Amino acid sequence: MILFPAIDIRGGKCVRLTEGRFDRETVFAGDPVAMALQWTAAGAEYLHVVDLDGAVAGTPVHEEIIAAIVRKSGLPVQVGGGIRTLQSIEALLSLGVARVILGSAAVKNPALVEAACRQYDERIVVGIDARQGRVAVEGWVESSGVAAVDLAKKMAAVGVRRLIYTDIGRDGTLAGVNLPETCEIARAAGIPVIASGGVRDMRDILVLQKAPAGIEGVIIGKALYTGTLSLKEALRQIRGGV
Repeated sequence: MILFPAIDIRGGKCVRLTEGRFDRETVFAGDPVAMALQWTAAGAEYLHVVDLDGAVAGTPVHEEIIAAIVRKSGLPVQVGGGIRTLQSIEALLSLGVARVILGSAAVKNPALVEAACRQYDERIVVGIDARQGRVAVEGWVESSGVAAVDLAKKMAAVGVRRLIYTDIGRDGTLAGVNLPETCEIARAAGIPVIASGGVRDMRDILVLQKAPAGIEGVIIGKALYTGTLSLKEALRQIRGGV
């Protein structure tokens, strides 16, 4: 089980949104790079970075910050937010980003996803962000009407090797992870899934760890920033520490 501390960037700061709503933003740090170094020092193995401004603009905005996070943390970093062309994918990978996350493109341009998978294989991840089982796009502000399960199957069929599934209604709420829907996505796609949205404390991590095969990690945001979950302690427990 891989734990991915989340660093969401908006206006150059490290923020968290509640239920994906930009009018419900909390700023947790003025320097996303310093936050990345904090999670690195706590033992993180991988970082999850989202360019929220990029998600709305439809093209990455914070490449300089992302490059600094990659360079200074020394950790593999997966990045999402506004990545909708091969040129954007290539630019981010050239910065040293380990994985690029495609979201809206999976719904609106599946041919791009297929082409990217052929070229970059496991370095391409598709993020499926859903409200009540329906996929949201354009920075979570639009509903596509597409069922999350159907999109998961389609993405696996075009060569995607890994999915991130986010329950938007739980994201930033500390309400607990949506285990049934995450497991359903994993079963439907038949490829590894990273859970996201609603993690509150160690109980969520343990539930995911004991879930049926297919859930390989979890993205943790607000729980780390508000202190309901300690990254260092969580890593110790999942590694079998006492």
